Amino acid sequence: MIFYLPLLPMQEQYDITDWLPLTMNEVQKRGWDELDVVIISGDAYVDHPAFGTAVIGRILESEGLRVAIVAQPNWQDDLRDFKKFGKPRLFFGITSGCMDSMVNHYTAAKRKRSTDAYTPGGKAGFRPDYAVNVYSKILKELYPDVPILVGGIEASLRRVTHYDYWSDQLIPNILETSDADLLVYGMGEQPLREIIKLLNKGVPFHQLTMVPQTAYLRPVEEGVQKNKNWKDITLNSHETCLKDKKAYAANFKHVEQESNKTFANRIIQESCGKHLVINPPYQTMTEKEMDQSFDLPYTRYPHPKYKKRGPIPAYEMIKFSVNMHRGCFGGCSFCTISAHQGKFIASRSEESILKEVDQVTQMDDFKGYISDLGGPSANMYKMKGIDQDICDKCVSPSCIHPVICSNLDTSHKAMTEVYRKVDQNPKVKKAFVGSGIRYDLLTKSYNKKADDSIDEYMEQVLTRHVSGRLKVAPEHTAPETLKIMRKPSFDHFKEFKKKFDEIDKKHNLNQQLIPYFISSHPGCEVEDMANLACETKEMGFELEQVQDFTPTPMTVATVIYYAGVHPYTLKPVNTPKSKKEKEKQNRFFFWYKRENQDWIRNELQKVDRYDLAKRLLNKPKGKSQKPKWLQEAHDNKSKGKSKSKNSGKRFKKRR
Repeated sequence: MIFYLPLLPMQEQYDITDWLPLTMNEVQKRGWDELDVVIISGDAYVDHPAFGTAVIGRILESEGLRVAIVAQPNWQDDLRDFKKFGKPRLFFGITSGCMDSMVNHYTAAKRKRSTDAYTPGGKAGFRPDYAVNVYSKILKELYPDVPILVGGIEASLRRVTHYDYWSDQLIPNILETSDADLLVYGMGEQPLREIIKLLNKGVPFHQLTMVPQTAYLRPVEEGVQKNKNWKDITLNSHETCLKDKKAYAANFKHVEQESNKTFANRIIQESCGKHLVINPPYQTMTEKEMDQSFDLPYTRYPHPKYKKRGPIPAYEMIKFSVNMHRGCFGGCSFCTISAHQGKFIASRSEESILKEVDQVTQMDDFKGYISDLGGPSANMYKMKGIDQDICDKCVSPSCIHPVICSNLDTSHKAMTEVYRKVDQNPKVKKAFVGSGIRYDLLTKSYNKKADDSIDEYMEQVLTRHVSGRLKVAPEHTAPETLKIMRKPSFDHFKEFKKKFDEIDKKHNLNQQLIPYFISSHPGCEVEDMANLACETKEMGFELEQVQDFTPTPMTVATVIYYAGVHPYTLKPVNTPKSKKEKEKQNRFFFWYKRENQDWIRNELQKVDRYDLAKRLLNKPKGKSQKPKWLQEAHDNKSKGKSKSKNSGKRFKKRR
């Protein structure tokens, strides 16, 4: 007789030592009597390549180091979490997690969020505001002689003088505010490996001044060490920026351009009696380097300690997803992707992607559905310049605005091939593309030199990789606002919708196109929002996916919000800033709600835009060309006897 042992769920087949240790007991189980690096993270520990703490921990492990993680330490008690591992041999690493802690904590209206997607059970309150600063200062008090290395998105995007929306002030670089010793910005694999290499050679931590993609502080009197391979750009000092908003805005142009060059310059800024030195970034990761990072031995599961605390929402969202590439050459003025990941696309090999798909199919609870095959922008995989020499000289922050660069290869063939090969996996019922798609790359009205691969790609996506709704982001309809956003004319979205509808009808799919829009963006007026509502209504949309602009560090739009001028022209740009202005703009999205219609009538009457009111609100039956309220307002205005309580307070028309 043959006995078959029941198979354990995949997660239970792992031993506790398959995760990086979170406790001293786990450290001892590995037979370690000392740690080389201790990582402090604002997120719960999820051993998955979509979570930066896991990636950094696994890289350090691959370099032969003994690493432990302190995930979401309690910063309000006796600080036992910060003490439990003692002093590491090399340094402490600190990250706020996958999000800036202030974006994680607060809405655009500065209201405290009641949940945290990176905490078990979605519970809030497990990390402090300005987490990098808080964690670093605690460690400096406890272990003043141990170096601190900060990284992750919060540190990366606050690496220079920046505007902080939540405190409504300019803040110096995060090295100054945190007392940390060294900062790694952007995706950290390359600088981290170099740092470990130098430390293993015996180079003291304070002498790590020539590692690309790092930043550090030195007293002004010590000067700045020369490097014959780097040219320097000197920014306006932090103190000058405090006095002159235009000086701050002028700095940003240099920071953005140097972040997106193939061969960048070193940036120097005087701040608080010190020189901030930001070394140029590494070259874009090669396919081999990308594969090396994604092929590390992740379990792909949260640490077992969280089992009784509930699911981690951010993990539940991406656990069956596969990231194909990094970077984005869109350069949208409200987005931080290129500031952190760069504008050049770093793609994985097809082999590495398919290998990860196989791993996903073996996970617990996998029902045959890949939740996302994508990246920051889903349809940029393997796109790059045709002539690299042209790219090497380019300083533009976007490859597709104001027009698509003639040197950019926008073929979608490689993506379509990957999608089809994933479909061939017998354990995959359907693989969705959940990441945002750049619809403008798929329209020949905008992507004029596109080949037929864009049609093939779109048909493949709509017939095989959409779960009933395709989400894209035109963001606005107003030409001037779109120009500031670095987004194409809304006419190209109309072209895309036409193409979407044709494919939908051809295959009898009955799918929805869901557009995303932003209100209160710099350059946007009340009339622009009313016109947005009109145009989308006339296309058959009742908008759902809308958001209020949130100023976050290191974006063009945030600089405009604070300084009142565009950093590239230093010319004024009007920006809605008050709570009342922002609420007013957002309300136009919901014209179809009965409780908003009287309000809309009044607002459009104030700016004499009866034409917009006529388009936006239903016209009553009868011969009158205007609704009764509009006709009366028009007649009264002509007689100089307007009964409106807002008469005489009309806003100047923008155009």
